[in-house]
Amino acid sequence: MTSPSRVGRPTPITAATVRQRPTAMPVHKYGRYEAVDIPDRTWPDNRITKAPRWLSTDLRDGNQALIDPMSPARKREMFDLLVRMGYKEIEIGFPASGQTDFDFVRSIIEGDAIPEDVTISVLTQAREELIERTVESLRGAPRATVHLYNATAPVFRRVVFRGSRDQVKAIAVDGTRLVMEYADKILGDETVFGYQYSPEIFTDTELDFALEVCEGVMDVWQPEEGREIILNLPATVERSTPSTHADRFEWMSRHLSRREHVCLSVHPHNDRGTAVAAAELAIMAGADRIEGCLFGQGERTGNVDLVTLGMNLFSQGVDPQIDFSQIDEIRRTAEYCNQMEIHPRHPYAGDLVYTSFSGSHQDAIKKGFEAMEATATAAGKTVDDIEWAVPYLPIDPKDVGRSYEAVIRVNSQSGKGGVAYVLKNGHKLDLPRRMQIEFSKIIQAKTDSEGGEVTPAQIWSVFQDEYLPTSDNPWGRIALRSAVSSTSSDGTDQLTVEAVVDGVATTLSGTGNGPISAFFDALAEIGVDARLLDYTEHTLSEGASAQAASYIECAIDGRVMWGIGIDPNTTRASLQAVVSAVNRAAR
Repeated sequence: MTSPSRVGRPTPITAATVRQRPTAMPVHKYGRYEAVDIPDRTWPDNRITKAPRWLSTDLRDGNQALIDPMSPARKREMFDLLVRMGYKEIEIGFPASGQTDFDFVRSIIEGDAIPEDVTISVLTQAREELIERTVESLRGAPRATVHLYNATAPVFRRVVFRGSRDQVKAIAVDGTRLVMEYADKILGDETVFGYQYSPEIFTDTELDFALEVCEGVMDVWQPEEGREIILNLPATVERSTPSTHADRFEWMSRHLSRREHVCLSVHPHNDRGTAVAAAELAIMAGADRIEGCLFGQGERTGNVDLVTLGMNLFSQGVDPQIDFSQIDEIRRTAEYCNQMEIHPRHPYAGDLVYTSFSGSHQDAIKKGFEAMEATATAAGKTVDDIEWAVPYLPIDPKDVGRSYEAVIRVNSQSGKGGVAYVLKNGHKLDLPRRMQIEFSKIIQAKTDSEGGEVTPAQIWSVFQDEYLPTSDNPWGRIALRSAVSSTSSDGTDQLTVEAVVDGVATTLSGTGNGPISAFFDALAEIGVDARLLDYTEHTLSEGASAQAASYIECAIDGRVMWGIGIDPNTTRASLQAVVSAVNRAAR
Protein backbone atom coordinates (compact mmCIF):
# COMPACT_ATOMS: atom_id res chain seq x y z
CA MET A 1 0.00 0.00 0.00
CA THR A 2 1.48 3.36 -1.04
CA SER A 3 1.70 6.10 1.53
CA PRO A 4 -0.20 9.26 0.67
CA SER A 5 1.85 11.85 -1.19
CA ARG A 6 2.79 15.06 0.66
CA VAL A 7 2.83 17.08 -2.54
CA GLY A 8 0.76 20.21 -2.16
CA ARG A 9 0.54 20.15 1.62
CA PRO A 10 1.38 23.42 3.44
CA THR A 11 4.76 23.72 5.16
CA PRO A 12 4.50 23.71 8.98
CA ILE A 13 5.49 26.90 10.78
CA THR A 14 8.65 26.47 12.87
CA ALA A 15 11.05 28.77 14.65
CA ALA A 16 13.24 28.64 11.56
CA THR A 17 10.44 29.98 9.34
CA VAL A 18 9.69 32.97 11.61
CA ARG A 19 12.58 35.22 10.63
CA GLN A 20 12.67 38.38 12.73
CA ARG A 21 15.28 40.90 11.62
CA PRO A 22 17.64 43.16 13.60
CA THR A 23 16.64 46.81 13.69
CA ALA A 24 18.72 49.95 13.30
CA MET A 25 17.74 51.15 16.80
CA PRO A 26 20.80 52.19 18.91
CA VAL A 27 20.65 49.36 21.45
CA HIS A 28 24.39 49.76 22.09
CA LYS A 29 23.61 52.88 24.16
CA TYR A 30 22.01 50.88 26.97
CA GLY A 31 23.59 48.55 29.49
CA ARG A 32 22.08 45.55 31.22
CA TYR A 33 20.64 46.03 34.69
CA GLU A 34 22.76 44.33 37.33
CA ALA A 35 21.27 41.16 38.77
CA VAL A 36 21.30 40.36 42.50
CA ASP A 37 23.05 37.19 43.59
CA ILE A 38 20.63 35.44 45.96
CA PRO A 39 20.80 31.73 45.19
CA ASP A 40 18.62 30.91 48.22
CA ARG A 41 15.97 33.58 47.55
CA THR A 42 12.69 32.78 49.31
CA TRP A 43 10.24 35.31 47.90
CA PRO A 44 8.98 33.15 44.97
CA ASP A 45 7.48 30.71 47.48
CA ASN A 46 5.68 33.39 49.49
CA ARG A 47 2.03 34.34 49.11
CA ILE A 48 0.28 37.60 49.92
CA THR A 49 -2.32 36.70 52.54
CA LYS A 50 -3.07 40.10 54.06
CA ALA A 51 -3.15 43.72 52.99
CA PRO A 52 0.06 45.76 53.31
CA ARG A 53 0.09 49.19 54.84
CA TRP A 54 -0.88 51.72 52.20
CA LEU A 55 0.20 55.32 51.69
CA SER A 56 -1.47 57.52 49.11
CA THR A 57 0.80 60.15 47.59
CA ASP A 58 -1.90 61.57 45.28
CA LEU A 59 -1.60 64.97 46.93
CA ARG A 60 2.19 65.10 46.62
CA ASP A 61 3.73 62.86 43.93
CA GLY A 62 0.47 62.76 41.98
CA ASN A 63 -0.21 66.46 42.22
CA GLN A 64 3.30 67.56 41.21
CA ALA A 65 2.91 65.62 37.95
CA LEU A 66 -0.21 67.48 36.81
CA ILE A 67 -0.15 70.05 34.03
CA ASP A 68 -2.42 72.16 36.23
CA PRO A 69 -1.80 71.25 39.88
CA MET A 70 -4.86 70.90 42.08
CA SER A 71 -6.48 73.97 43.55
CA PRO A 72 -6.98 73.95 47.35
CA ALA A 73 -10.62 72.91 46.82
CA ARG A 74 -9.63 69.98 44.61
CA LYS A 75 -6.92 68.96 47.09
CA ARG A 76 -9.45 68.93 49.89
CA GLU A 77 -11.85 66.84 47.83
CA MET A 78 -9.09 64.32 47.11
CA PHE A 79 -8.07 64.21 50.77
CA ASP A 80 -11.66 63.60 51.89
CA LEU A 81 -12.04 60.82 49.29
CA LEU A 82 -8.88 59.08 50.51
CA VAL A 83 -10.12 59.26 54.08
CA ARG A 84 -13.52 57.82 53.13
CA MET A 85 -11.86 54.98 51.27
CA GLY A 86 -9.90 54.05 54.38
CA TYR A 87 -6.32 55.21 53.73
CA LYS A 88 -4.59 55.73 57.08
CA GLU A 89 -1.36 57.25 55.74
CA ILE A 90 -1.67 60.13 53.28
CA GLU A 91 1.22 62.22 51.95
CA ILE A 92 -0.32 65.65 51.59
CA GLY A 93 2.42 67.80 50.12
CA PHE A 94 5.85 69.36 50.07
CA PRO A 95 5.17 72.35 52.36
CA ALA A 96 8.64 73.89 52.02
CA SER A 97 8.32 74.00 48.23
CA GLY A 98 5.94 76.97 48.25
CA GLN A 99 3.15 78.78 50.06
CA THR A 100 0.38 76.80 48.35
CA ASP A 101 1.41 73.43 49.81
CA PHE A 102 2.21 75.00 53.20
CA ASP A 103 -1.20 76.65 53.39
CA PHE A 104 -2.98 73.42 52.45
CA VAL A 105 -1.24 71.52 55.25
CA ARG A 106 -2.24 74.24 57.70
CA SER A 107 -5.83 74.31 56.43
CA ILE A 108 -6.54 70.64 57.08
CA ILE A 109 -4.84 70.76 60.50
CA GLU A 110 -6.59 73.94 61.64
CA GLY A 111 -9.87 72.77 60.09
CA ASP A 112 -9.81 69.51 62.08
CA ALA A 113 -10.11 67.56 58.83
CA ILE A 114 -7.72 64.79 59.91
CA PRO A 115 -9.35 61.85 61.71
CA GLU A 116 -7.53 60.65 64.81
CA ASP A 117 -6.47 57.39 63.15
CA VAL A 118 -5.04 59.04 60.00
CA THR A 119 -1.37 60.00 59.76
CA ILE A 120 -0.44 62.78 57.36
CA SER A 121 2.99 62.79 55.77
CA VAL A 122 4.99 65.67 54.33
CA LEU A 123 8.08 65.53 52.13
CA THR A 124 11.27 67.52 52.45
CA GLN A 125 14.77 67.66 51.08
CA ALA A 126 17.68 67.57 53.51
CA ARG A 127 18.43 71.31 53.72
CA GLU A 128 18.04 72.88 57.17
CA GLU A 129 15.78 75.78 56.17
CA LEU A 130 13.47 73.39 54.32
CA ILE A 131 13.32 70.98 57.24
CA GLU A 132 12.45 73.78 59.67
CA ARG A 133 9.67 75.06 57.40
CA THR A 134 8.36 71.52 56.90
CA VAL A 135 8.14 70.77 60.61
CA GLU A 136 6.58 74.19 61.23
CA SER A 137 3.73 73.27 58.85
CA LEU A 138 2.84 70.34 61.16
CA ARG A 139 2.31 72.35 64.34
CA GLY A 140 -0.86 71.00 66.04
CA ALA A 141 -1.25 67.94 63.81
CA PRO A 142 -2.60 64.88 65.64
CA ARG A 143 -0.39 62.37 63.77
CA ALA A 144 2.34 63.30 61.31
CA THR A 145 5.38 61.88 59.54
CA VAL A 146 8.25 63.86 58.05
CA HIS A 147 9.60 62.16 54.94
CA LEU A 148 13.18 63.11 54.11
CA TYR A 149 14.94 62.04 50.94
CA ASN A 150 18.17 62.48 49.04
CA ALA A 151 19.40 60.85 45.83
CA THR A 152 22.05 58.19 46.35
CA ALA A 153 22.68 56.71 42.87
CA PRO A 154 26.15 56.95 41.28
CA VAL A 155 25.00 59.20 38.41
CA PHE A 156 23.67 61.73 40.96
CA ARG A 157 26.79 61.52 43.08
CA ARG A 158 28.93 62.04 39.99
CA VAL A 159 26.87 64.52 37.93
CA VAL A 160 24.52 66.35 40.28
CA PHE A 161 26.26 66.51 43.68
CA ARG A 162 29.85 65.86 42.56
CA GLY A 163 30.40 64.26 45.93
CA SER A 164 31.71 61.07 47.44
CA ARG A 165 29.75 58.28 49.05
CA ASP A 166 30.57 59.68 52.50
CA GLN A 167 29.34 63.12 51.53
CA VAL A 168 26.03 61.78 50.19
CA LYS A 169 25.57 59.63 53.28
CA ALA A 170 26.23 62.68 55.46
CA ILE A 171 23.36 64.52 53.77
CA ALA A 172 20.96 61.81 54.92
CA VAL A 173 22.41 61.46 58.41
CA ASP A 174 22.60 65.22 59.08
CA GLY A 175 19.11 65.70 57.65
CA THR A 176 17.73 63.07 60.02
CA ARG A 177 19.37 64.79 62.98
CA LEU A 178 17.85 68.13 61.95
CA VAL A 179 14.38 66.61 61.61
CA MET A 180 14.64 65.31 65.18
CA GLU A 181 15.89 68.64 66.53
CA TYR A 182 13.17 70.72 64.92
CA ALA A 183 10.45 68.22 65.85
CA ASP A 184 11.52 68.49 69.51
CA LYS A 185 11.63 72.28 69.27
CA ILE A 186 8.37 72.92 67.35
CA LEU A 187 5.95 70.06 67.90
CA GLY A 188 4.14 69.50 71.17
CA ASP A 189 2.92 66.42 73.00
CA GLU A 190 -0.34 66.55 71.06
CA THR A 191 1.45 65.27 67.93
CA VAL A 192 2.29 61.61 67.43
CA PHE A 193 5.40 62.00 65.32
CA GLY A 194 7.05 59.59 62.87
CA TYR A 195 10.00 59.62 60.50
CA GLN A 196 10.55 58.25 57.00
CA TYR A 197 13.73 58.19 54.96
CA SER A 198 14.07 57.45 51.23
CA PRO A 199 17.34 56.86 49.38
CA GLU A 200 16.00 58.33 46.15
CA ILE A 201 16.85 56.41 42.96
CA PHE A 202 17.25 53.27 45.07
CA THR A 203 16.88 51.22 41.89
CA ASP A 204 20.19 52.61 40.56
CA THR A 205 22.00 52.71 43.91
CA GLU A 206 24.51 50.00 44.83
CA LEU A 207 22.86 47.73 47.40
CA ASP A 208 25.76 47.90 49.84
CA PHE A 209 25.66 51.71 49.75
CA ALA A 210 21.87 51.90 50.09
CA LEU A 211 22.23 49.68 53.17
CA GLU A 212 25.07 51.81 54.56
CA VAL A 213 23.03 55.02 54.22
CA CYS A 214 19.93 53.48 55.80
CA GLU A 215 22.02 52.14 58.70
CA GLY A 216 23.54 55.59 59.22
CA VAL A 217 20.06 57.14 59.33
CA MET A 218 18.90 54.50 61.84
CA ASP A 219 21.91 55.14 64.03
CA VAL A 220 20.61 58.68 64.48
CA TRP A 221 16.87 57.90 64.78
CA GLN A 222 17.44 54.84 66.99
CA PRO A 223 14.37 52.77 66.16
CA GLU A 224 13.16 50.52 68.99
CA GLU A 225 9.94 49.13 70.42
CA GLY A 226 7.28 51.84 69.97
CA ARG A 227 9.60 53.94 67.79
CA GLU A 228 9.60 52.58 64.25
CA ILE A 229 11.34 54.06 61.27
CA ILE A 230 9.95 53.90 57.74
CA LEU A 231 12.64 53.09 55.19
CA ASN A 232 11.20 53.67 51.73
CA LEU A 233 13.12 52.20 48.78
CA PRO A 234 11.79 53.98 45.69
CA ALA A 235 11.92 52.82 42.12
CA THR A 236 12.05 56.51 41.25
CA VAL A 237 12.62 55.32 37.70
CA GLU A 238 11.62 51.71 37.03
CA ARG A 239 14.71 50.03 35.63
CA SER A 240 14.44 46.27 36.09
CA THR A 241 12.11 43.34 35.87
CA PRO A 242 9.80 42.88 38.88
CA SER A 243 11.74 39.75 39.84
CA THR A 244 15.03 41.63 40.09
CA HIS A 245 13.28 44.37 42.06
CA ALA A 246 12.04 41.67 44.46
CA ASP A 247 15.58 40.31 44.80
CA ARG A 248 16.78 43.76 45.86
CA PHE A 249 14.04 43.97 48.49
CA GLU A 250 14.79 40.52 49.88
CA TRP A 251 18.50 41.45 50.08
CA MET A 252 17.74 44.68 51.95
CA SER A 253 15.22 43.01 54.25
CA ARG A 254 17.77 40.33 55.17
CA HIS A 255 20.65 42.74 55.79
CA LEU A 256 18.97 45.62 57.65
CA SER A 257 19.67 45.67 61.37
CA ARG A 258 16.81 46.34 63.80
CA ARG A 259 14.51 44.88 61.12
CA GLU A 260 11.65 44.32 63.57
CA HIS A 261 11.48 48.09 64.13
CA VAL A 262 11.66 48.98 60.44
CA CYS A 263 8.63 49.48 58.19
CA LEU A 264 10.10 48.61 54.80
CA SER A 265 8.22 50.55 52.13
CA VAL A 266 8.09 50.20 48.33
CA HIS A 267 7.46 53.13 45.99
CA PRO A 268 7.35 51.91 42.36
CA HIS A 269 6.99 54.01 39.26
CA ASN A 270 5.69 52.54 36.03
CA ASP A 271 8.38 53.39 33.47
CA ARG A 272 8.60 49.77 32.26
CA GLY A 273 4.87 49.17 32.69
CA THR A 274 5.31 46.67 35.52
CA ALA A 275 4.84 48.77 38.66
CA VAL A 276 1.95 46.68 39.97
CA ALA A 277 3.90 43.45 39.60
CA ALA A 278 6.99 45.09 41.13
CA ALA A 279 4.98 46.18 44.18
CA GLU A 280 3.35 42.77 44.63
CA LEU A 281 6.65 40.91 44.36
CA ALA A 282 8.30 43.38 46.75
CA ILE A 283 5.64 42.54 49.34
CA MET A 284 6.41 38.85 48.80
CA ALA A 285 10.09 39.71 49.29
CA GLY A 286 9.60 41.43 52.65
CA ALA A 287 8.17 44.92 52.09
CA ASP A 288 5.52 46.01 54.61
CA ARG A 289 4.06 49.07 52.93
CA ILE A 290 3.22 50.40 49.45
CA GLU A 291 3.20 54.02 48.33
CA GLY A 292 1.26 54.96 45.21
CA CYS A 293 -1.58 56.92 43.65
CA LEU A 294 -5.15 56.21 42.64
CA PHE A 295 -5.26 54.96 39.04
CA GLY A 296 -1.48 55.28 38.66
CA GLN A 297 -1.28 59.06 38.63
CA GLY A 298 2.25 60.47 38.92
CA GLU A 299 5.38 61.59 37.14
CA ARG A 300 6.06 60.33 33.57
CA THR A 301 4.24 56.98 33.31
CA GLY A 302 2.90 57.33 36.83
CA ASN A 303 3.25 55.90 40.31
CA VAL A 304 2.00 52.41 41.02
CA ASP A 305 -1.80 52.18 40.84
CA LEU A 306 -3.30 51.71 44.31
CA VAL A 307 -6.70 50.80 42.86
CA THR A 308 -5.33 47.92 40.80
CA LEU A 309 -3.22 46.69 43.71
CA GLY A 310 -6.12 46.76 46.13
CA MET A 311 -8.54 45.13 43.72
CA ASN A 312 -5.98 42.45 42.84
CA LEU A 313 -6.01 41.46 46.51
CA PHE A 314 -9.80 41.57 46.62
CA SER A 315 -10.06 39.33 43.56
CA GLN A 316 -7.93 36.73 45.40
CA GLY A 317 -10.10 36.74 48.52
CA VAL A 318 -7.84 39.09 50.53
CA ASP A 319 -9.45 42.15 52.12
CA PRO A 320 -7.51 45.19 50.86
CA GLN A 321 -8.79 47.19 53.87
CA ILE A 322 -9.62 49.97 51.41
CA ASP A 323 -13.20 50.44 50.21
CA PHE A 324 -13.54 50.25 46.42
CA SER A 325 -17.26 49.40 46.45
CA GLN A 326 -18.21 52.63 44.64
CA ILE A 327 -15.47 52.62 42.05
CA ASP A 328 -17.24 55.02 39.69
CA GLU A 329 -17.49 57.65 42.42
CA ILE A 330 -13.78 57.19 43.12
CA ARG A 331 -13.02 57.53 39.42
CA ARG A 332 -15.19 60.65 39.00
CA THR A 333 -13.52 62.35 41.96
CA ALA A 334 -10.03 61.46 40.73
CA GLU A 335 -10.86 62.73 37.24
CA TYR A 336 -12.22 65.99 38.69
CA CYS A 337 -9.25 66.55 41.00
CA ASN A 338 -6.57 65.59 38.47
CA GLN A 339 -8.40 66.97 35.42
CA MET A 340 -7.38 63.79 33.60
CA GLU A 341 -9.68 61.05 32.30
CA ILE A 342 -9.35 57.40 33.25
CA HIS A 343 -8.80 55.16 30.22
CA PRO A 344 -11.83 52.98 29.30
CA ARG A 345 -9.56 49.89 29.50
CA HIS A 346 -8.10 50.80 32.91
CA PRO A 347 -8.18 47.72 35.19
CA TYR A 348 -11.27 47.45 37.40
CA ALA A 349 -12.45 51.04 36.76
CA GLY A 350 -12.58 51.69 33.00
CA ASP A 351 -15.89 51.85 31.18
CA LEU A 352 -15.13 48.71 29.15
CA VAL A 353 -13.33 46.45 31.63
CA TYR A 354 -16.38 44.28 32.40
CA THR A 355 -17.63 44.36 28.82
CA SER A 356 -17.40 41.62 26.17
CA PHE A 357 -18.15 42.09 22.48
CA SER A 358 -16.86 38.71 21.29
CA GLY A 359 -19.58 36.16 20.66
CA SER A 360 -17.76 33.23 22.28
CA HIS A 361 -16.94 35.34 25.35
CA GLN A 362 -20.54 36.48 25.65
CA ASP A 363 -21.86 32.94 25.43
CA ALA A 364 -19.44 31.80 28.15
CA ILE A 365 -20.43 34.72 30.42
CA LYS A 366 -24.13 33.98 29.95
CA LYS A 367 -23.59 30.32 30.81
CA GLY A 368 -21.43 31.31 33.76
CA PHE A 369 -24.19 33.43 35.27
CA GLU A 370 -26.69 30.62 34.74
CA ALA A 371 -24.36 28.11 36.39
CA MET A 372 -23.85 30.42 39.37
CA GLU A 373 -27.61 30.71 39.84
CA ALA A 374 -28.08 26.95 39.56
CA THR A 375 -25.26 26.23 42.03
CA ALA A 376 -26.60 28.73 44.54
CA THR A 377 -30.13 27.37 44.26
CA ALA A 378 -28.93 23.78 44.74
CA ALA A 379 -26.98 24.81 47.84
CA GLY A 380 -29.87 26.84 49.25
CA LYS A 381 -27.77 30.00 49.15
CA THR A 382 -27.73 33.30 47.32
CA VAL A 383 -25.30 33.91 44.47
CA ASP A 384 -23.37 36.31 46.74
CA ASP A 385 -22.68 33.47 49.19
CA ILE A 386 -20.88 31.12 46.78
CA GLU A 387 -17.47 31.40 45.15
CA TRP A 388 -17.44 33.62 42.08
CA ALA A 389 -16.81 31.69 38.87
CA VAL A 390 -17.91 33.45 35.69
CA PRO A 391 -15.70 33.22 32.59
CA TYR A 392 -13.97 36.46 31.51
CA LEU A 393 -15.09 38.32 34.65
CA PRO A 394 -12.36 38.20 37.33
CA ILE A 395 -14.72 39.82 39.85
CA ASP A 396 -18.45 40.41 40.18
CA PRO A 397 -18.98 43.94 38.75
CA LYS A 398 -21.70 44.45 41.35
CA ASP A 399 -19.03 44.38 44.09
CA VAL A 400 -17.61 47.69 42.83
CA GLY A 401 -20.99 49.31 42.24
CA ARG A 402 -21.40 48.39 38.57
CA SER A 403 -24.58 46.94 37.07
CA TYR A 404 -24.65 43.97 34.71
CA GLU A 405 -26.08 46.06 31.86
CA ALA A 406 -22.71 46.82 30.30
CA VAL A 407 -21.20 43.36 30.80
CA ILE A 408 -22.25 42.28 27.31
CA ARG A 409 -22.49 44.71 24.43
CA VAL A 410 -23.32 43.75 20.91
CA ASN A 411 -21.50 44.54 17.67
CA SER A 412 -20.55 42.65 14.53
CA GLN A 413 -18.28 40.35 16.55
CA SER A 414 -21.07 39.24 18.87
CA GLY A 415 -23.02 36.01 18.73
CA LYS A 416 -26.19 34.49 20.09
CA GLY A 417 -24.91 34.49 23.68
CA GLY A 418 -24.51 38.25 23.81
CA VAL A 419 -27.89 39.01 22.30
CA ALA A 420 -29.58 36.45 24.57
CA TYR A 421 -27.84 37.89 27.63
CA VAL A 422 -29.08 41.40 26.86
CA LEU A 423 -32.67 40.17 26.57
CA LYS A 424 -32.46 38.08 29.72
CA ASN A 425 -30.71 40.73 31.78
CA GLY A 426 -32.87 43.62 30.61
CA HIS A 427 -36.23 41.97 29.99
CA LYS A 428 -36.12 38.57 31.78
CA LEU A 429 -36.61 36.71 28.48
CA ASP A 430 -34.73 33.41 28.53
CA LEU A 431 -34.73 32.50 24.84
CA PRO A 432 -34.42 28.82 23.86
CA ARG A 433 -31.11 28.08 22.16
CA ARG A 434 -32.47 27.75 18.60
CA MET A 435 -34.41 30.98 19.01
CA GLN A 436 -31.19 32.66 20.19
CA ILE A 437 -29.54 31.56 16.95
CA GLU A 438 -32.48 32.81 14.88
CA PHE A 439 -32.59 36.25 16.49
CA SER A 440 -28.80 36.69 16.59
CA LYS A 441 -28.76 36.34 12.80
CA ILE A 442 -31.24 39.21 12.60
CA ILE A 443 -29.01 41.38 14.81
CA GLN A 444 -25.91 40.27 12.87
CA ALA A 445 -27.53 41.45 9.65
CA LYS A 446 -28.17 44.83 11.28
CA THR A 447 -24.59 45.25 12.50
CA ASP A 448 -23.17 44.10 9.16
CA SER A 449 -25.25 46.62 7.26
CA GLU A 450 -25.02 49.57 9.64
CA GLY A 451 -21.74 48.91 11.49
CA GLY A 452 -20.91 49.89 15.06
CA GLU A 453 -22.46 48.81 18.32
CA VAL A 454 -26.11 47.85 18.84
CA THR A 455 -27.32 49.13 22.21
CA PRO A 456 -29.66 47.14 24.51
CA ALA A 457 -32.45 49.59 23.64
CA GLN A 458 -31.91 48.98 19.93
CA ILE A 459 -31.85 45.20 20.44
CA TRP A 460 -35.18 45.38 22.28
CA SER A 461 -36.67 47.55 19.56
CA VAL A 462 -35.59 45.06 16.86
CA PHE A 463 -36.91 42.16 18.96
CA GLN A 464 -40.31 43.80 19.38
CA ASP A 465 -40.49 44.62 15.71
CA GLU A 466 -39.61 41.03 14.84
CA TYR A 467 -41.69 39.09 17.39
CA LEU A 468 -43.97 41.35 19.45
CA PRO A 469 -46.27 43.76 17.63
CA THR A 470 -47.45 46.58 19.89
CA SER A 471 -50.29 49.07 19.72
CA ASP A 472 -47.75 51.66 18.59
CA ASN A 473 -46.34 49.32 15.95
CA PRO A 474 -49.01 46.80 14.89
CA TRP A 475 -48.15 44.28 12.17
CA GLY A 476 -49.17 40.82 10.97
CA ARG A 477 -52.27 39.36 9.40
CA ILE A 478 -53.69 37.98 12.70
CA ALA A 479 -54.47 39.85 15.92
CA LEU A 480 -55.76 37.73 18.81
CA ARG A 481 -58.71 39.22 20.69
CA SER A 482 -59.98 36.40 22.94
CA ALA A 483 -59.94 32.64 23.27
CA VAL A 484 -62.19 30.18 25.10
CA SER A 485 -61.30 26.53 25.50
CA SER A 486 -63.04 23.53 27.01
CA THR A 487 -62.13 19.88 27.43
CA SER A 488 -64.48 17.06 26.55
CA SER A 489 -64.79 13.80 28.42
CA ASP A 490 -62.37 12.07 26.03
CA GLY A 491 -59.67 14.67 26.76
CA THR A 492 -60.03 16.57 23.50
CA ASP A 493 -59.82 20.35 23.72
CA GLN A 494 -62.22 22.60 21.86
CA LEU A 495 -60.99 26.12 21.22
CA THR A 496 -62.89 29.15 19.96
CA VAL A 497 -60.84 32.20 19.04
CA GLU A 498 -62.01 35.73 18.31
CA ALA A 499 -59.42 37.40 16.11
CA VAL A 500 -58.89 40.03 13.45
CA VAL A 501 -57.65 38.29 10.29
CA ASP A 502 -56.48 40.47 7.41
CA GLY A 503 -58.40 43.36 8.98
CA VAL A 504 -61.65 41.44 9.34
CA ALA A 505 -63.18 40.26 12.63
CA THR A 506 -63.20 36.47 12.46
CA THR A 507 -64.21 33.55 14.68
CA LEU A 508 -62.00 30.48 14.42
CA SER A 509 -62.71 27.08 15.96
CA GLY A 510 -60.61 23.94 16.27
CA THR A 511 -60.03 20.79 18.29
CA GLY A 512 -56.89 19.01 19.44
CA ASN A 513 -55.10 17.38 22.34
CA GLY A 514 -54.44 20.73 23.96
CA PRO A 515 -55.06 24.45 23.34
CA ILE A 516 -52.02 24.81 21.03
CA SER A 517 -53.00 21.79 18.93
CA ALA A 518 -56.60 23.04 18.77
CA PHE A 519 -55.35 26.46 17.63
CA PHE A 520 -53.33 24.91 14.82
CA ASP A 521 -56.51 23.11 13.76
CA ALA A 522 -58.44 26.41 13.83
CA LEU A 523 -55.79 28.17 11.74
CA ALA A 524 -56.34 25.65 8.96
CA GLU A 525 -59.68 27.43 8.34
CA ILE A 526 -57.75 30.45 7.00
CA GLY A 527 -55.26 28.36 5.03
CA VAL A 528 -52.41 28.25 7.54
CA ASP A 529 -50.62 24.90 7.67
CA ALA A 530 -48.74 24.83 11.00
CA ARG A 531 -47.35 22.19 13.32
CA LEU A 532 -45.54 22.36 16.63
CA LEU A 533 -41.78 21.65 16.79
CA ASP A 534 -40.81 22.95 20.23
CA TYR A 535 -42.43 24.74 23.14
CA THR A 536 -41.12 26.25 26.36
CA GLU A 537 -42.34 28.79 28.89
CA HIS A 538 -41.28 30.53 32.07
CA THR A 539 -42.54 33.24 34.39
CA LEU A 540 -41.16 36.76 34.09
CA SER A 541 -41.99 37.79 37.66
CA GLU A 542 -43.67 36.61 40.83
CA GLY A 543 -46.87 37.58 42.59
CA ALA A 544 -50.45 38.23 41.54
CA SER A 545 -49.42 40.33 38.54
CA ALA A 546 -46.86 37.80 37.28
CA GLN A 547 -46.54 37.37 33.54
CA ALA A 548 -45.54 34.30 31.57
CA ALA A 549 -43.41 34.13 28.44
CA SER A 550 -44.10 31.35 25.95
CA TYR A 551 -41.78 30.42 23.09
CA ILE A 552 -43.03 28.26 20.23
CA GLU A 553 -41.12 26.86 17.29
CA CYS A 554 -43.44 26.02 14.39
CA ALA A 555 -43.23 24.59 10.90
CA ILE A 556 -45.50 26.93 8.94
CA ASP A 557 -46.11 26.11 5.30
CA GLY A 558 -42.73 24.37 5.29
CA ARG A 559 -40.81 27.21 6.99
CA VAL A 560 -39.44 26.96 10.56
CA MET A 561 -40.30 30.04 12.59
CA TRP A 562 -40.17 31.02 16.26
CA GLY A 563 -42.80 33.09 18.02
CA ILE A 564 -43.17 34.55 21.50
CA GLY A 565 -46.15 35.50 23.57
CA ILE A 566 -46.26 37.39 26.87
CA ASP A 567 -49.39 37.38 29.03
CA PRO A 568 -50.46 36.82 32.65
CA ASN A 569 -52.40 33.78 31.41
CA THR A 570 -50.09 30.97 30.27
CA THR A 571 -52.61 29.60 27.74
CA ARG A 572 -53.12 33.00 26.17
CA ALA A 573 -49.32 33.54 26.14
CA SER A 574 -48.85 30.30 24.20
CA LEU A 575 -51.58 31.25 21.67
CA GLN A 576 -49.97 34.65 21.19
CA ALA A 577 -46.66 32.87 20.56
CA VAL A 578 -48.32 30.88 17.77
CA VAL A 579 -49.74 34.12 16.32
CA SER A 580 -46.25 35.68 16.51
CA ALA A 581 -44.75 32.80 14.50
CA VAL A 582 -47.60 32.77 11.93
CA ASN A 583 -47.43 36.53 11.44
CA ARG A 584 -43.67 36.37 10.96
CA ALA A 585 -44.09 33.65 8.33
CA ALA A 586 -46.60 35.81 6.47
CA ARG A 587 -44.33 38.89 6.42
